[in-house]
Amino acid sequence: MTARRLPADGSAPPNRVAAPADPGLQPERTVLAWGRTLLAIGVIGVSYLRWLPHFGAWTVLLSLLAIGIAASIYATQRRRYRRQTHGLRRGSLRADPVSVAATSAAIAAMCAMAAALVLLPTG
Repeated sequence: MTARRLPADGSAPPNRVAAPADPGLQPERTVLAWGRTLLAIGVIGVSYLRWLPHFGAWTVLLSLLAIGIAASIYATQRRRYRRQTHGLRRGSLRADPVSVAATSAAIAAMCAMAAALVLLPTG
């Protein structure tokens, strides 16, 4: 296999897309960011179980919701990575606002449920 040569000024030939400045690193950074989000939500879900003696079985629902959110992020990681890698190669990388909006809405619902559990009187 021969290496492609770009012109000395770094520009791509008219019919080709130049390789990204950091080939492969953008998808890895995004996967790492989603991984940190997954970890944080999972830890929050497990920490809700500490509320079990004080607030009852509703905390199990909160924990399951958080773990479900983390599991859905984990389940979509491979698809998201593959799409970003192909997008970089094609030169048409697009954001994924649906995943961000869905995760944000689920976390907002989880926080609202937790706040209601703590602030509303029980019994």
